[in-house]
Amino acid sequence: MISKYSHILITKQRKTKLVVEVSGLSRYALSLSAVELAAMALSLDKEAFYRRVRRLYNNWQKGDYELKTVDAFVVSVGENEGTVYSKSTALQTWLFGYELTDTLLVICETNFFLLSSKKKVDFLRPLATSKGNENVDSVPPFMLLVREKGSDNQTNFEKLLDGIKASKGGVSIGVFAKDSYAGSFCSSWKQALDKHNFKKVDVSNALALTMVVKEEDELAQVKKAAAITSAVFTKYVKEQVLSLVDDNKKISHDSLADGIEKAIEDGKYLAGADPSMAEMCYPPIVQSGPNCVFKYSAVSDKNLLHFGTIICAFGIRFNSYCSNLVRTFMVDPTPKMQENYTFLLSVHEELLQMLTPGKKLCDIHQATMSFVTKTRGDLMDLFSKNLGFAMGIEFRESSLIINSKNQNVVKKNMVFNLNIGLSNVPNKASQSNQDKAYSIFIGDTVQVNEDGPATVLIDAKKKVKNVGIFLKSEEEMDDEDEEDENDAEHLLGRAGKTANLLSERTRNEMTAVEKRKDHQKELSHQLNEEARIRLTKQAGNAQPTQLCKSNVSYKDLDQMPKDPEIHAQKIFIDKKYETVILPIFGIATPFHISTIKNISMSVEGDYTYLRLNFFCPGNAMGRQEGQVFMNPDATFVKEMTYRASTLKNPEDIGIPAINLQNSFRIIKEVQKRYKTREAEEKEKEGIVKQATLLLNTNRTSPKIKDLYIRPNISQKRLQGSLEAHINGFRFTSSRGDKVDLLYNNIKLAIFQPCDGEMIIVLHFHLKNAIMFDKKRHIDVQFYTEVGEMTTDLAKRQHLHDRDDLYAEQVERELRHKLKMAFKHFTEKVENLSREALEFETPFRDLGFQGAPFRSTAFLQPTSSALVNVTEWPPFMITLDDVEFIHFERVQFHLKNFDMVIVHKDYHQKVVMVNAIPSTSLDAIKEWLNSCDIKYTEGIQSLNWTKIMKTITSDPENFFEQGGWSFLDPESDGSDHEDGMDSDEMDEDETYQPSESASQDSEDSDEEYSSGKEESESESGTDVSLGSQEESGKDWDELEEEALTADKEKNAEDEISSRSHDLALRKRKHAGGGSQNKRPRRR
Repeated sequence: MISKYSHILITKQRKTKLVVEVSGLSRYALSLSAVELAAMALSLDKEAFYRRVRRLYNNWQKGDYELKTVDAFVVSVGENEGTVYSKSTALQTWLFGYELTDTLLVICETNFFLLSSKKKVDFLRPLATSKGNENVDSVPPFMLLVREKGSDNQTNFEKLLDGIKASKGGVSIGVFAKDSYAGSFCSSWKQALDKHNFKKVDVSNALALTMVVKEEDELAQVKKAAAITSAVFTKYVKEQVLSLVDDNKKISHDSLADGIEKAIEDGKYLAGADPSMAEMCYPPIVQSGPNCVFKYSAVSDKNLLHFGTIICAFGIRFNSYCSNLVRTFMVDPTPKMQENYTFLLSVHEELLQMLTPGKKLCDIHQATMSFVTKTRGDLMDLFSKNLGFAMGIEFRESSLIINSKNQNVVKKNMVFNLNIGLSNVPNKASQSNQDKAYSIFIGDTVQVNEDGPATVLIDAKKKVKNVGIFLKSEEEMDDEDEEDENDAEHLLGRAGKTANLLSERTRNEMTAVEKRKDHQKELSHQLNEEARIRLTKQAGNAQPTQLCKSNVSYKDLDQMPKDPEIHAQKIFIDKKYETVILPIFGIATPFHISTIKNISMSVEGDYTYLRLNFFCPGNAMGRQEGQVFMNPDATFVKEMTYRASTLKNPEDIGIPAINLQNSFRIIKEVQKRYKTREAEEKEKEGIVKQATLLLNTNRTSPKIKDLYIRPNISQKRLQGSLEAHINGFRFTSSRGDKVDLLYNNIKLAIFQPCDGEMIIVLHFHLKNAIMFDKKRHIDVQFYTEVGEMTTDLAKRQHLHDRDDLYAEQVERELRHKLKMAFKHFTEKVENLSREALEFETPFRDLGFQGAPFRSTAFLQPTSSALVNVTEWPPFMITLDDVEFIHFERVQFHLKNFDMVIVHKDYHQKVVMVNAIPSTSLDAIKEWLNSCDIKYTEGIQSLNWTKIMKTITSDPENFFEQGGWSFLDPESDGSDHEDGMDSDEMDEDETYQPSESASQDSEDSDEEYSSGKEESESESGTDVSLGSQEESGKDWDELEEEALTADKEKNAEDEISSRSHDLALRKRKHAGGGSQNKRPRRR
């Protein structure tokens, strides 16, 4: 190229890369034109230069490693003839950020010389003008010398040689013995140097140990390189291998390796990085079959890919810093192969635990080999000998290999490539020669932390389920397809192609339905058997009866107050002991505030009436109270009424009714305070004490900002940040509130993207509830909004409004950005937790509408649950806790049906999901069948409260009479449902779910019913005085009695109608029968 930018030369290096050289200043493979490149300003990091020079001089002064015998350092770099890695160019990159060809660097005790061309010297001149720079303390001046054109540079060489002689003893020089560069400049310098017979000392290891501890900006480059490597593996390599296996397509190893190398040229595989900044650390390696080589110098051959174990190894270098990844795909692995692979993962975890600062590499190697010998001694001879090496600007640091002889010590912020493998493991189950032996090889880029195990920087997962490819046998499916085609052709002939396709499709659909029914029959037998065994074991563990709490007002008579109101036969409230002292027949009688059910006051004529109702056997206790009194045979006071005149007598100091009015007000206050305290204590019951959160002191902890938490910490919505630490999360609000979630207490973690939603959510369903804001919570959620939650309807909108189009584009970009940020956060958390915590994403395509609470919500399955985390309260059903599912009101003329979820814990209340569209029924059945969950259906709604009560009272009788088969519409009449007759159905018994279930339902209704009970208890001032029999009942009791009466009537009608229908059916089919058989429930 000839232009005013003629000093820019573009030359080819290797095969697929263009390297831009600015007068020998090479750096990146850029996709920009030469003109665009010249317009860009190359920058120098002056702070980093002096910081690293100071580190180099400090190590030299201390005499670390081989540096104590060196008087000066000489680093020469000649013409670049394709050398990828060398200590000389690594040192230049570490100091300047660039590789400088035809440049000589001489480091002396009191001077720091650099000899190069005029353009390079002008580029580096800002580093020499260091006056006033705080980083130049204890660093010699940086002297720049310009090469002489058309001469042999003897004048400059003499200055450099004089500097070497004046440095310390001037006898020995440190060089990189393995580095050798061609070119006239380097040859002239070598000849001048050899004339003085300096003693040459190889300082490769010493300077490598100086550069190997990474700074924060270097770690950022390594992490970016690791992120690109992970993205290329996940988005390209894994998809390519899966596609090849699915299509049974064979290609050569080198073809797949070439595809990996070309993938970095495509920006979509680079995790948003600039393709010009990325290059391969080495040619990708693809191996399969026996005799795999665990070396990074191996070459991908032209043999065809074998679908056994497929080893893929490659590394990407970003901005001169390297990363590496090795994964082994296993196609239809045998159980023994999976066992060996899982063992290799355990060794990898053990190695991460041992890679901590202060340990020698040889000790880490010995401890790892001891772990292998102790755990699987039979694999010791097949285990890889070297466990990895340090890396950075150079891919492989030969002085820091993890082997049995290396005495070097691990330091914080070192970066290692850990690689372990099993070579040529015999496969006795194989019949072919290619599968007689297999190899497994895994590798990761990791960072050494100050405390705790090393951190894996590669996000690509490596569990068996992530790299195993399990193929389903298609022989039976192919046979069925051929039979269907032959039958259709025989019946319809070639002329009926359209009818043939329709018939074939119908036949296939019927086959799928029949398969589903057969599977459900198997699940039905399995369900009854497992439930029988489980309930039989639980029969001896009877639940303790909940007793009403007994509060004693005064333990001693001396504690009774001596106030004059008590001697005056007036009502007195002792706030200290929360006791109401009532005069009864002239005797002051104390009643604790917990014994008072409600209190009311009314005015009739000239008198004020104060009525107190007490808790006693026979009255409804309410949801929050016990159901059994500790001493039910004692004598109880049901109610008491006091009357006082509202007229003032001449001899009275005040109006007599004032005492009743004050008592009413104070009792209300004390009662409210007592109930609040009791509610707080009840919230704390059953709370499991959590372990302490171990904070990660590194700045590399995964963190995401600008999140909201649900439920709210305070009345107002507060933003905050969620940060992942060693053993859990910590959410910190903008005002300093903290909420900790430990990994081992998370039962289910869900990441719901913003696809089709207005919020993006991280939801955690906990094993044990935690307390914050004085309440217990089993579900905690963090979310952020990705769009406008409201729309201005008054605004005029046009289809092609530029502002609206721009706003939509901005929102799409914001959604994508947030989605990727949350996804990267979840991947980092999974790596940080050693995959003990895995996030599940809902399958939106399998979702359906339903009403689990008061409003319709979109329910979505995940891998192990059925959830809705968009609305609050959330709906969360884990599939492991589900016994079976029953569909109610399934009829052709109805547009909706209901779904009943029965838990394996029969004491837990069943979950109802109402108003599900009938069009979703088949999809739900298919999903449940794939999850091995039994389902049934019926046309009527059942009384599940009494059904579960009957089962838990006598489980043996229930399963002897058929168990859950009464719900199956295809079961015969001998399979009896639940052992309940009409007499039992008429009993006025209520099913009491377990405490956790009732509390969950109360929590979900809390925000809708807050204040309701309070208002009801406050509204008793106008209650009239009736008879003694009716005066003790309030509106809550009357309403419960009415509901009970309605349920009894509905149950009687249901039983009578079913008995009548069953009798008619039996007479029709069997001509009569035994009248002692109980009706079969649908």
